[in-house]
Amino acid sequence: MESNDHHQSPPQTTPTTSLAKNFKNNLVFRSKWAELNGAMGDLGTYIPIVLALTLASHLNLGTTLIFTGVYNFVTGAFYGVPMPVQPMKSIAAAALSDPDFGIPEVMAAGICTGAILFILGVTGLMRLAYRLIPLPIVRGIQLAQGLNFAMTAVKYIRKVQDFSKSKSKGNRDWLGLDGLVLAIVCVCFIAVVNGAGEEHKDEDEDDEENQNKNKNGSKWRSILAVLPSAFIVFLIGVILAIAREPKVVKGFKFGPSEIQIYFFFEKQGKFIQIIKITKSAWRKGFVKGTIPQLPLSILNSVIAVCKLSTDLFPEKTVTATSLSMTVGLMNIVGCWFGAMPCCHGAGGLAGQYKFGGRSGACVALLGVTKLVLGLLLGSSIVKILTAFPVGVLGCLLLYAGIELAMCARDMTSKEDSFVVLVCTAVSLVGSSAALGFVAGVVMHLILRLRRLVSYVTLEKSVGCKDLNLTHK
Repeated sequence: MESNDHHQSPPQTTPTTSLAKNFKNNLVFRSKWAELNGAMGDLGTYIPIVLALTLASHLNLGTTLIFTGVYNFVTGAFYGVPMPVQPMKSIAAAALSDPDFGIPEVMAAGICTGAILFILGVTGLMRLAYRLIPLPIVRGIQLAQGLNFAMTAVKYIRKVQDFSKSKSKGNRDWLGLDGLVLAIVCVCFIAVVNGAGEEHKDEDEDDEENQNKNKNGSKWRSILAVLPSAFIVFLIGVILAIAREPKVVKGFKFGPSEIQIYFFFEKQGKFIQIIKITKSAWRKGFVKGTIPQLPLSILNSVIAVCKLSTDLFPEKTVTATSLSMTVGLMNIVGCWFGAMPCCHGAGGLAGQYKFGGRSGACVALLGVTKLVLGLLLGSSIVKILTAFPVGVLGCLLLYAGIELAMCARDMTSKEDSFVVLVCTAVSLVGSSAALGFVAGVVMHLILRLRRLVSYVTLEKSVGCKDLNLTHK
């Protein structure tokens, strides 16, 4: 018998090699400048909150940069989309409004929130919630969060901010290195370069007239396409920060800051500091931090992000289960080391998409930058962040908020739009996504019940008429 040595069997793919190949594909740059530009889209949310907690609550900025950098890289490789990593806003608000809500309480709140989200993901309850919650309610939460970002951005632009006290001091001067004119110029520059954003249309819908228009404006668009507007604006902000406070460069200290591990006992060491979380800290962290944060994390960090990812990247698989588990793991691990409690966010995803982020390489690049800064400069980088022009951050946050709010434009019926606006209004006025969610659910059920009653009544009236005609 002849041997079949010449016949080569196809290479076997193991789960490990398949996963590594998937990670590699997810980290491919679609466009280097566009991905770099997209990485700036979430900084308008990230920097103010982290800076405020560093100044007011003595958050370890170096540790937070290191861990959030790792989170960015891992989530970018895993999802293949510009998945953002943002501070948990309700927990941050509790720490900024209550001097007794210190770092141990913040970390306890993050660990409890992460544990609950992880359990919801593992058990499949988050997937069930995603399927049951109607789309108009999700759009209402997105619209409310987007408008909230936009209004906060306008406040950053118009008012001088004191992040350590989470307050506005007064009207911003027109001129200066952090003046109103600078912020307005940055807003207009991004509008000229990026416009209103991309329209999602099928190529078959383009007719000859549109193709001729595209040819006429191709040169102008090709020039604008290579301009990383958000990166340029952020780079200008860094230069102006150094110009405002030249001494910040001398204040840099090379080397990572001391990493803090918050655990059940206290022990001093050269590199780690283990700080006790008391029963009181666990209780206060859960009541004042976890309870208000949990609805926001479920709605905006998981369900809204899952829906937005499906809208923007239909070819990618991003599930509510995986999002819930990654948010949970980030906080179950990182909060023990003193890293700020983090989550994903629909606003961050919209902002990074707005400025050109199209792959996991976008956030992976941001993650590597955070990791390098955290290891090299540690908490000393807070000096340059303090001098950074707040109006420039407001400019980036404004476009992220508007991009997220525009997700609600796909509501075609008046009934769905009504539910969206009720949910949005209650969320904004009550400053609570949970309250807006409840109002949206109640209104959705009322309208469905009203439609059902009208249908049954109509059926009965038609049946009675047919019966009368039969008797005649």
